[in-house]
Amino acid sequence: MLRQLFLHSRCCLKKNMLPDPYLFLEPLWIRVGVPSQARQERHLSLVFPTVSHFGLPNTFGGYDETPEVTAKHIKNFALDGLVNIVGGCCGTTPAHIRKIAEAVKFCKPRVPPSLSQGCMLLSGLEPFRIGPYTNFVNIGERCNVAGSRKFAKLIMAGNYEEALGVAKLQVEMGAQILDINMDDGMLDGPAAMTRFCNLISSEPDIAKVPLCIDSSNFSVIEAGLKCCQGKCIVNSISLKEGEEDFLEKARKIKLYGAAVVVMAFDEVGQATETETKIAICSRAYHLLVEKVHFNPNDIIFDPNILTIGTGMEEHNLYAINFINATKTIKETLPGARISGGLSNLSFSFRGMDAIREAMHGVFLYHAIKYGMDMGIVNAGNLPVYDDIHKELLQLCENLIWNKDPDATEKLLHYAQNHAQGGKKVVQTDEWRKSSVEERLEYALIKGIEKYVTADTEEARLNQEKYPRPLNVIEGPLMNGMKIVGDLFGAGKMFLPQVIKSARVMKKAVGHLIPYMEKEREERRAKRGSIEEEDPYQGTIVLATVKGDVHDIGKNIVGVVLGCNNFRVIDLGVMTPCDKILRAAVENKADIIGLSGLITPSLDEMIFVAKEMERLAIKIPLLIGGATTSKTHTAVKIAPRYSAPVIHVLDASKSVVVCSQLLDNSVKDDFFEEILEEYEEIRQEHYESLKERRYLSLQQARRKGFHNDWLSGHKPVKPKFIGTKVFEDYDLKRLVEYIDWKPFFDVWQLRGKYPNRSFPKIFSDKTVGEEARRVYNDAQDLLKTLINQKKLQARGVVGFWPAQSVQDDIHLYAMEEAVGSSEPIAKFYGLRQQAEKDSACTDPYYCLSDFIAPMDSGIRDYLGLFAVACFGVDELCNEFRKQDDEYNIIMVKALGDRLAEAFAEELHERVRREFWAYSITEQLNLSDLRRIKYEGIRPAPGYPSQPDHTEKLTMWKLANIEETTGIGLTESLAMVPASAVSGLYFSSPNSKYFAVGKICKDQVEDYALRKKLSVAEVEKWLGPVLGYDTE
Repeated sequence: MLRQLFLHSRCCLKKNMLPDPYLFLEPLWIRVGVPSQARQERHLSLVFPTVSHFGLPNTFGGYDETPEVTAKHIKNFALDGLVNIVGGCCGTTPAHIRKIAEAVKFCKPRVPPSLSQGCMLLSGLEPFRIGPYTNFVNIGERCNVAGSRKFAKLIMAGNYEEALGVAKLQVEMGAQILDINMDDGMLDGPAAMTRFCNLISSEPDIAKVPLCIDSSNFSVIEAGLKCCQGKCIVNSISLKEGEEDFLEKARKIKLYGAAVVVMAFDEVGQATETETKIAICSRAYHLLVEKVHFNPNDIIFDPNILTIGTGMEEHNLYAINFINATKTIKETLPGARISGGLSNLSFSFRGMDAIREAMHGVFLYHAIKYGMDMGIVNAGNLPVYDDIHKELLQLCENLIWNKDPDATEKLLHYAQNHAQGGKKVVQTDEWRKSSVEERLEYALIKGIEKYVTADTEEARLNQEKYPRPLNVIEGPLMNGMKIVGDLFGAGKMFLPQVIKSARVMKKAVGHLIPYMEKEREERRAKRGSIEEEDPYQGTIVLATVKGDVHDIGKNIVGVVLGCNNFRVIDLGVMTPCDKILRAAVENKADIIGLSGLITPSLDEMIFVAKEMERLAIKIPLLIGGATTSKTHTAVKIAPRYSAPVIHVLDASKSVVVCSQLLDNSVKDDFFEEILEEYEEIRQEHYESLKERRYLSLQQARRKGFHNDWLSGHKPVKPKFIGTKVFEDYDLKRLVEYIDWKPFFDVWQLRGKYPNRSFPKIFSDKTVGEEARRVYNDAQDLLKTLINQKKLQARGVVGFWPAQSVQDDIHLYAMEEAVGSSEPIAKFYGLRQQAEKDSACTDPYYCLSDFIAPMDSGIRDYLGLFAVACFGVDELCNEFRKQDDEYNIIMVKALGDRLAEAFAEELHERVRREFWAYSITEQLNLSDLRRIKYEGIRPAPGYPSQPDHTEKLTMWKLANIEETTGIGLTESLAMVPASAVSGLYFSSPNSKYFAVGKICKDQVEDYALRKKLSVAEVEKWLGPVLGYDTE
């Protein structure tokens, strides 16, 4: 490919951008014109082709330079060995070309200099050469949604322009390469990467440095490569999925011309020992060089910087192992570079920034000597080795080189005296020697139930200090829970620990309740009546709204609030508005909290807000749940209610919000701040509606996905037509299909890259230990539930002949009835309408695109399924009697995982056995998670078909409730809550997509097809309407 020197940022070529001819791997056009210009350009020895324009244009726009003059200038370039391609530009005529050809006929083409100079060649707008004498290269780490809260917040809010400021600051602070990472479950990774890289291209101050495209998802990496200016680095690939996957990705990276980071992982796992690191890197090197023909200078190895100072002896050599591996790799693998993520080294000392920065400085000082070339660092935050405090320097040296078995303890002691964040380490056998107050506090923080009853009783018996049982609650117990709440709010304690703390608290309070009731009776007998004392910070009524059965998140919020001295009235699920408001009045509630998972719950929340306004119940209203958002709360709910309405993201935020709402000194200012913020959100929302562009429904249909049904893949007939019911499915066969990542999400345990997925989360230095504990608890409980048959899985699957009719799918009882009789059911589709980027060639999808049209003459089929895990509610009731919130949440989470595993396993059987359109499929669990199979199973109420009412057709067609017991609420949530349902499509071209926002013309057309009023359709499709209904 030939490139001209006019840059995306609209900057012209500057001489300092071209310091070395070796940086240009592709031909470079230099345009020359008048003789003076030609002379000026002769110093550019890197010139490959030359394109002449024939002097400057005259006053009439013509060119006066003759073919003979032009040929003379070009011949001089050729004789000097400066060019190997010549041609013409402005003013070119056949005569000019003829004369140029004659002039250079006997000139030898320029011989480009050899590129094998032992240098890594990268570039942004400016070239970047990494050679034998290049100093350590800083790769800026802050443009990472998993590593920088500020950057993540800006990207999540769509504020990409301001996020550029983070990138610019990194460059200003010394980053020579920018690491860009968009790995977050709430982001469209490829779109986010594309948008941010394109914006970088428009900012010369940032675009001048090379980029490092960082993702665990290769589609995100490809998106970055497609729009990355210059030559970048890909971070990363590894052998963990085997050689075939490794080589496939490497070939694509080579095709894009990028350098690559290779992690020291293989099929066995992460390399920790020196020999393993060297072996994996050597294997990867030879695969890249010999099979892919990768330039060795474009290979970067990351031999894994792992955490030291953990207190575990096997971790003591991790720093030494990295350094030794680095030395051998540099000696034995010519051209390869070494990089690493520096922050991993010091995770044990998180919160102690001074200690961590010193460790990084000392480690780099030595690692660079042994051959480390570059690293992902917070540019600007690395201390100079000689500037580190001498005592701290020696402690870091001892820890990194494993010179002192007590190095960790000594460094912690130093932190207590010199740096913030140090904490005393109490030995487990010492805490029982403390005062009863300290013992209770320790038991609450650590979740230790064993001694809490005895310690609570000891405190109660100290009548001088605690004359009443209530004083024990108000004193040491609440002090302990306050610490728990503070630690959780600061991210230093995790949800499973908080729930265990709550269990300890309930046990302590449970011991005191009989004594408090006895005291109350005695006082009532003496005085006739007494005013009830309220030891709580406030009373909060929580409920999952009518029509919704999901309550894990609500339960977690209730536990966390309870741990922070709030009285929680939990009304459970499927709670009608009148019950919520009655409970609020009867219990003198200070706050009402509403929760919901399915989209129809949003309308119910609006209704509750309207009723509260109508009845003048002026107490704060909190909104939470998976489908809720701050924008929906601000736009749809808050305007209906004059008291505070606040969206609460998760349990950790609920305490702060409730405390501020009930603090007389700050609540007015807090509410005023919320009002201003929500008004801004509303204005931004309405402005965005004006800016969005849509295709008409007819245009979208014309640009839909049109499959070649006649010459392409022919649909396979299922093994049976109709339904098959599973009354008691074997749970043991489902366990291996469980996706554990959402399980950890329930517990708000989220590892940081590269330890976000299961089982890598166990290696995360922040949440790994707690994740392992919770996982072990889950395994024990799961084994018990299965062996004792406490849970039961039931489901149904069915298949019918089907044909598409425009955006809808018609189903028939038998093949003979297709086209000759009325369909037994119709599934209605919604089509994408939001205008796509001009560079995007994707069609405007609708689910009906994946079924053969009625007039195609091709017979096609559609399937459906519904599965559920029964018995969860009964188990929760048993645990509730024991005040065991931990196991209530645990069994709900496991029920959900089993239902999803049932859906995954059943879909596999459908592909290979029941429909058998993919009988040779042999996929591992990782491939299943990545949807590498053919076909899809979209569910009504989700992005590909956001209309929940399509479930009614499914339930009627397959008699789902009668055959399985899986029901629907009035809001069309499935009962039990641990249930999954959807449609089956077999086409290899079928894919998941999001319908996105739709326009009124489609809503009206959809209502007409479904024989519903427009208002009814707008009610069910509210979240995807691209216009305001009011």
